[in-house]
Amino acid sequence: MRLTILSIILFWLCGCLPAQSQDFDACFSIHEIPDSVWQKMQGKTYQPNGIIGRKDLRYLKVMHWDYDGKSHHGELVCNQLIAKKLISIFMELYRQHYPIQRIRLADEYDADDERQMRDNNTSCFCYRPVSGTKKLSYHARGLAIDINPLYNPYIRTGKNGERIVEPVTAGPYCDRKKDFRYKIDKNDLCYRLFLKHGFFWGGAWRTVKDFQHFEFHPE
Repeated sequence: MRLTILSIILFWLCGCLPAQSQDFDACFSIHEIPDSVWQKMQGKTYQPNGIIGRKDLRYLKVMHWDYDGKSHHGELVCNQLIAKKLISIFMELYRQHYPIQRIRLADEYDADDERQMRDNNTSCFCYRPVSGTKKLSYHARGLAIDINPLYNPYIRTGKNGERIVEPVTAGPYCDRKKDFRYKIDKNDLCYRLFLKHGFFWGGAWRTVKDFQHFEFHPE
């Protein structure tokens, strides 16, 4: 009788594990840009250009934990060249319960970078220049991603010597010697995973610091 019960339990476990794995994998997926998403992007994250088009981009569905231990669905658009890399990174971050507060399409903020950074939203593609310049950002090609941007701000010194912080509400998080939630540094799992997959970190730049920013150079 005991052997029969044990056999039933083992059979149940063997039947459930693959299904659980499949369900988990289904939460992290890559798609061509759906019509509904493409329409939402027009005039916001996407502007007509001769550099990147719909066929070059991919729509990703992921899962993430917030700092309070709650699980959420997330979505983002990226270049097809880094789609598999991002899926691998986000899967591992999820397994390790790494906290990311929000992963929503930047179009929900009308592609307003300041608004979504203040809301601590993690995002990738947006056809726009580098802040304070006319040079196209790696975001414009879907090759850069910003993680927990409120707590990992962009910091540079203006021509008049004034410190510029983006988002403007991120002043308390400019001192990187302090400990606070969602902080990215060189001891951080997020940092290690992105560098492992060939990304460069804006927090290591000399002239400016962009602690939220990871970008991939395909050339």
